[in-house]
Amino acid sequence: MGEGQWRVDDALAGRLEELDEETERAVRAGDEQALHAALRALVDAVKSSGEKLDAAHLAPSDAVIPPADLSLDEARRLLDGDELIPDLP
Repeated sequence: MGEGQWRVDDALAGRLEELDEETERAVRAGDEQALHAALRALVDAVKSSGEKLDAAHLAPSDAVIPPADLSLDEARRLLDGDELIPDLP
């Protein structure tokens, strides 16, 4: 996302997983427009339901959300057999 770290409630994990699956389907279909829509939805979900952490707060992240303008080629390289974002605890 490139916008620092965010804390999200565990209740959002299911929605993030759904959106992650949408990104995977878009990549498999070669649909860059659908990929961008799913990534924008991921970013929006985090921003609307999450808490932005102070820039001084540095901790390991459970997931990293790529930017919404990620290209299909970049997404394919990131996926490389895995989900775009890892399983959330």
